[in-house]
Amino acid sequence: MILDLAAMDKLTAYHTLTQVVIPRPVAWVLSDNGEESYNLAPFSYFSAVCSDPPVIMFSVGASKPDGSEKDTYVNIMKSERFVIHIAGSDLVQEVTQSGASLPHGESELERCKLETTAFEGFDLPRVVGPKIAMACTLYQHQDIGNSNQHLIFGQIEKIWLDDSVVAEDEKGRLKVNADAVDPIARLGGLEYVTFGEIVSVPRPV
Repeated sequence: MILDLAAMDKLTAYHTLTQVVIPRPVAWVLSDNGEESYNLAPFSYFSAVCSDPPVIMFSVGASKPDGSEKDTYVNIMKSERFVIHIAGSDLVQEVTQSGASLPHGESELERCKLETTAFEGFDLPRVVGPKIAMACTLYQHQDIGNSNQHLIFGQIEKIWLDDSVVAEDEKGRLKVNADAVDPIARLGGLEYVTFGEIVSVPRPV
């Protein structure tokens, strides 16, 4: 089967991409609504893109169903601060529910009955539950495509790791026990994939 993306409308192309670019890690992004309210939303067009400086990127769809900009984009453009969490399979329902389109200022944290706690050394909190959280400042943003998809590049300032997932490798370096994190990843449609077998393969000399 050959698929011709040039012949597809944007919704069909989106459906196709989410079926073949798998699995995709999920960035669970907390941003500041103002007035002590926080927005929380998941994004699966997401990856680390640079190590010097440490930069991650996620992509925000151009608008809500009513045509207004998504709260995550609005908030980050205003405050230039956000926190990205890596959620485990125990939070898959909350991650999904936080993707609902709510009026600006209405917090997904309250809807999902989630709590926050201070992120030491950063001016935004982190969500209680995920075992990895990254405090980020806006590094760069760019619009791409015919529908003004927003690419958000964040410089990671600090990383919080739950002590239960931290170990040391044979060279004395930090090792994050991925099976203890148990991260979820997105597939197509309504599907997620949970963590499976870890395979270690030596690199060629």
